[in-house]
Amino acid sequence: MLEHIDWLGIGALIHLALAIGVVLRVLQSQRNASVAIAWLAILFALPFIGILLYLLLGETTLGRKYQSRNQQIRALLGAVDFAHADTPLPSAYQGVSRIGTAWTGFHAFYADKARLIDTPDDIFDALIDDINNANTMILMEFYIIHAKGRVLEVLTALENAAQRGVECHILADGVGSVEFFQKHAKTLANTGIYVHESLPVGLFKTLFKRVDLRNHRKIVAIDDKVGYTGSFNLVDPRYFKQDKGFGQWIDMMMRLEDHRTNGVIAALSAIVATDIGAENDKNLTVLTERFHDYTKKLYRLGEIGADGKLTGTPSKTVPIMRIASSLPAVRDVVVQPIPSAPQMTAHVIHSTLVSVIHRANQSVWITTPYFVPDDALLSALTCAAKRGVEVVLIVPKVVDSFLVRHASYAFFEELIEAGVVIAQFGDGLLHTKSVVIDEEYCLFGTVNMDMRSFYLNMEFSLAIYTKPLVMQVLGCQKAYFERADVVGLATWQSRSWGQKLLDNSIRLFGALL
Repeated sequence: MLEHIDWLGIGALIHLALAIGVVLRVLQSQRNASVAIAWLAILFALPFIGILLYLLLGETTLGRKYQSRNQQIRALLGAVDFAHADTPLPSAYQGVSRIGTAWTGFHAFYADKARLIDTPDDIFDALIDDINNANTMILMEFYIIHAKGRVLEVLTALENAAQRGVECHILADGVGSVEFFQKHAKTLANTGIYVHESLPVGLFKTLFKRVDLRNHRKIVAIDDKVGYTGSFNLVDPRYFKQDKGFGQWIDMMMRLEDHRTNGVIAALSAIVATDIGAENDKNLTVLTERFHDYTKKLYRLGEIGADGKLTGTPSKTVPIMRIASSLPAVRDVVVQPIPSAPQMTAHVIHSTLVSVIHRANQSVWITTPYFVPDDALLSALTCAAKRGVEVVLIVPKVVDSFLVRHASYAFFEELIEAGVVIAQFGDGLLHTKSVVIDEEYCLFGTVNMDMRSFYLNMEFSLAIYTKPLVMQVLGCQKAYFERADVVGLATWQSRSWGQKLLDNSIRLFGALL
């Protein structure tokens, strides 16, 4: 009798039943139409595999326990009286500032000084000097830590700081920094540095939370007086991915200095401490105790480690590209921290970005390594260009993701036809993420112009309201532009039919990239 059973037909019926169930789930849970359509295409294009992919990657959940711990910490921080700026913001940006405040709790802050740093060596020099002068606490949070080159000097400075009694904490993403945890974390832990793994992955964990949601933040806070953020991972570009053929990664960091109690640096500390405390119950308990016992100072939170030693040699020597020499510090600036995370801050940065582009009157300048917009962002950019706003998009000529590269290409023709100027930077992988509006407002930080940054990853942006500092960022953007090639409409339209088909096919799944 078994030889008469139509196993293929039974398999098809099982797949159809499962697929219908998942389709109903997609329609119920996916609010973004582009995301829903992309998943529906995958479900029926890849029998069974598509269902498995959706179960593993389809919904943005960090896990119920993680969310619960995060909410408890945010409730504690709600009692902190942060020293927000008391000067009204420009009327054009008061509304967009309220978007950030509504979802993150952070208003705009004063900072005594802000310095834009545009080269790796200057970043390393400043960071090492600040670590060497630290007295009480160092909190560092990075997506990637690559322990080679000058990064070793940073880690040595942290070891020395820990030995003289400074509490030092490193939080690194479990996927982005997997080699760091495998080879170096235990050595650092043995010197007194507290090393924490953000969003660790594992087979069992995939059953309860989506493992491709990553902590993409880059934040340093020292003594509640000095802070850093930007696109720069803790890597030496001369040693990082030099075998991939993309050249050195080009980044910028912002160094903030402020001496107010519970000022902007305390806010950065709170963000890192929240991320550490949310990782496990032990960290949450210790953070809660110290919150009450030490008048809301955020200190020792836990530990984690793995075997390894600090070694490394460069794959090749490449000269560092300097964009702007010795940018001066700007005093008395107003900035607003905007941390984002799935399920916890809605789509705060996406909403902020689309809002400021729609209200732009003169110019919109954007630098981003990854550009895969959704309909709302695409509409904002094209509408701005059509109403006469100067819209300039600067992207790398080649990026390290095949899918993102071709999905991005599929949008170029529509943007150029609308009047957007697209320039491809060829002197390395341009990794800086910055947006400048009308030469008076800036978003600066870790956020790429793609759906992963807007909807999936934990990210951080700094809104800047002080024009001299905004103009420094714009100056760096224009320096990138001078080294880039503008994409011509005729040239882009002359690409082969096969190239266009590939780009447009991958674009269908852009909402998932």
